[in-house]
Amino acid sequence: MVTPALAVTGLAANNTIGVFENLPSYIKPDALSQTSSIYAKNADGSDVLLASFFDQNRQTVGWTDISQNFKDAIVSTEDPRFYVHGGMDVQSTVRALVANTVSGGITSGASTISQQYVKNILVQRAEAISDPVAQKAAYDDATATTTDRKLKEMKLAIGLEKEYSKDDILLGYMNIALFGGQIYGIQAASRYFFNVNADSLSIAQAASLAAMVNEPEGLRIDDPTKIQANKDRRDKDVLASMLKEHAISQTEFDAAVATPVEPHITPPSTGCQTASNGAGFFCDYVKRIIEQDPTFGATQDERDHNLNTGGYKIYTTLDTNLQAAANTAVSDYVPQSMSSVDIGGAFVTVEPGTGKILAMAQNKTYSQDPSADPATNTAVNYSTDSAFGGSTGFQNGSTSKLFVILDWLKTGHSLGDIVNGANNQKFTTANIHNSCGDTVNGVYTAGNDAGEAGGRASVLTQFDDSVNNAFLNMATQLDLCDINAIASSFGMHRASGKPMDTGLYATILGGNEVAPLTMAAAYAGVANKGAFCTPVAISSITDATGAAVDVPKTTCTQAIDPKIAAAALYAMQSVVQNGTATTGNPNDGTPHFGKTGTTDIEKDVWIVGGTSKLVSASWVGNVNGSVSIRHTTVTGNNGQAVGSGYSRLYVWKQFYKGTADAYGGDSFPQPDSSLTKTATATVPDVSGGTIDQAQSKLTSAGFGFSDGGQVDSDKPAGQVANTNPSAGSSVAKGSSVTAYTSNGKLTPLGDTTGQSTAAAAAALAGWNVTTTVSPDPKCTSDTIVSQNPGAGSYNKSTTTVAVVVCPKK
Repeated sequence: MVTPALAVTGLAANNTIGVFENLPSYIKPDALSQTSSIYAKNADGSDVLLASFFDQNRQTVGWTDISQNFKDAIVSTEDPRFYVHGGMDVQSTVRALVANTVSGGITSGASTISQQYVKNILVQRAEAISDPVAQKAAYDDATATTTDRKLKEMKLAIGLEKEYSKDDILLGYMNIALFGGQIYGIQAASRYFFNVNADSLSIAQAASLAAMVNEPEGLRIDDPTKIQANKDRRDKDVLASMLKEHAISQTEFDAAVATPVEPHITPPSTGCQTASNGAGFFCDYVKRIIEQDPTFGATQDERDHNLNTGGYKIYTTLDTNLQAAANTAVSDYVPQSMSSVDIGGAFVTVEPGTGKILAMAQNKTYSQDPSADPATNTAVNYSTDSAFGGSTGFQNGSTSKLFVILDWLKTGHSLGDIVNGANNQKFTTANIHNSCGDTVNGVYTAGNDAGEAGGRASVLTQFDDSVNNAFLNMATQLDLCDINAIASSFGMHRASGKPMDTGLYATILGGNEVAPLTMAAAYAGVANKGAFCTPVAISSITDATGAAVDVPKTTCTQAIDPKIAAAALYAMQSVVQNGTATTGNPNDGTPHFGKTGTTDIEKDVWIVGGTSKLVSASWVGNVNGSVSIRHTTVTGNNGQAVGSGYSRLYVWKQFYKGTADAYGGDSFPQPDSSLTKTATATVPDVSGGTIDQAQSKLTSAGFGFSDGGQVDSDKPAGQVANTNPSAGSSVAKGSSVTAYTSNGKLTPLGDTTGQSTAAAAAALAGWNVTTTVSPDPKCTSDTIVSQNPGAGSYNKSTTTVAVVVCPKK
């Protein structure tokens, strides 16, 4: 057939036939570029779309998913003899070749649907090439207006028809066709232009879409200026061809022509900015996981390509019910912007035991639009690390004390131990141990967060009140390196990716900058009986064929003994019930635990904790700057003005009391008594020694020491007279014992009762004596009837001895 066609055109037959015969026998259709979509989970278990990503907006569908109206419209208009020819229409092709040769180029197509499908496959293949130069060359070759290209197209179309059925070819063509812009395939076109699925297209709608295939950009109906042109082609070409080919009746033709072209443009959920309930930040986090994890491709370009073309259905861990509650709680109590502070707020929830991220909200609107107001919009995710679109993190303050408690318990101490939290204590390299490196440069003096006087109390009480100096004092009995190792085992790391600072301030008082997600996951590990599970955001993924794609999975490791975790949970329950988090207590019958944190100069405030089912980190602070949140009043959407850094507590409380506690929450296990009891010790006898000797002996016995000053005593001046509690008493180890030194002023006083007045006067020489005569008439002897005080040791300068005398008659 080709030989006489070439003869008529005058082309060099031998050369062109050689090109023709050396082509592959047929072209195999490639997997089409398809839209990838991210889904969250509704409370009823159904999936809800968060956002889609694509180079080409396409959803490949099956034969039965496309209306017969569109199939008839395409065949009637583009290739009426499609079901009878063998891939090309011989007469039309020869006629087109002659006409094109005379005109000097391809002006008449005569392409069958099979030929158009071949062209589209080659164009699709060219567009999939990442190298721009190679892509252009391939695209130009696939669309060149030359006879050689037409002959190649014919050969491949003939071979295609030998390998595939007519219905398969037509289906492939309907799925690959361009409908303008980034709209590819009949399903995406139906959804975008008419907001219906492809199987529900009416005759008029199907004809409008079929009209676009011939001229996608010129006849697209999302441009109001092109609707009339679309209707003209729809009525005069498509519907007329359908009537001619008996695909529709005259009545159906008349009704369709009378139907106006009425588009219902429905843009796809493109990009994370379309996610509802503030889930744009979580969506962005998922997107960045796919862009960075080697599971999804060996290179950055490959991962990007797979996301935008692979037709992934990405099912995430996000719970839309919890997400909506978190978003509302943050919005209610943290404004999007303030004139006095660059205010930020974030709330993230993790499921203990699975690592699933169930909610992620913040006080800004997610946007990558550079023209958006930066005061209320951002693409920075405050909940995550900088590598995943987050900030460089925020100091976590006293939430770090959890890891001190864990190491304290691990090393044989108890929550009942007494420690000193008094202000103005000094810590140096001499009393702080850190096997990882230096701890203190010079002398470190810390104040208590709210200016508490501190004092000696149990570790549990000091944890309730978050007394800084108590925990710094505890650090003198621990190794900072061990505390940091425990923190690391619970996933603690800096959001910037820099190494953790393992010094005294950073370790004990929370000087490292971390992300809220990191904190929530760490605390969830404690709630999970000490087993830390790495956080995950993706439950499963399927590709365009429905096959499962490997996804990053959580890894759970036992970070601390379950008994230690139980005791720490017991302490954190007390914080919510009796300590610094009482304002955030939902008081709804569900057991809660948590720990608050306030950072240096109060620029960040936290609460981290939750229930056995859901653990959350609530942060409010400075995105930039160092304004005290404690001394700033913030007013969210609910109009309630909140001061003193309580906003993080109100957010946390509303989330749990309003929604999260409906998910349940088990009672926490009772801690082992050995981890909560108060150890006792016997107060040693330090009397008779110097005050320095007494201090050394008391501290060696495990007691705190206090110098009570001088007291009246018969011991020589300067010697320790006694202690309170007294020697031999059994008292709490670590509690303070006060030692008193003698002033040497106690003198022995004898009992003069019954002695003669002369003898009594001699015995009481030097004492201040008052004498009273007994009124008893029978008393006639010259003796002392009574003496007050009686025998003992007394200070002569301050004691009066009263005697009653029986006079001599």
